[in-house]
Amino acid sequence: MKEYAVIYEQGETNWGAMVPDLPGCVSIGDTFEEVQENIKEAIELYLEVLQERGETIPEPTTKVGLVGVAAGGFLPTTQKLLGFH
Repeated sequence: MKEYAVIYEQGETNWGAMVPDLPGCVSIGDTFEEVQENIKEAIELYLEVLQERGETIPEPTTKVGLVGVAAGGFLPTTQKLLGFH
């Protein structure tokens, strides 16, 4: 079983999802739970079509991580580097 990174984005009225390693593999849903179900189905169908066409199934290569940043201003070390006191 391959595991692909999925990017979720909350819109004004629904959720969207895309799979960076599978170009064009996207889905939407009214709720986060719905878009999770929908993107899983979209990935399965995407891979099924590739297989039927005899095309290579892409390996998952996208890495996912979170970066913590301070909200509302520069960190003290950044302030010092920029000459703010």
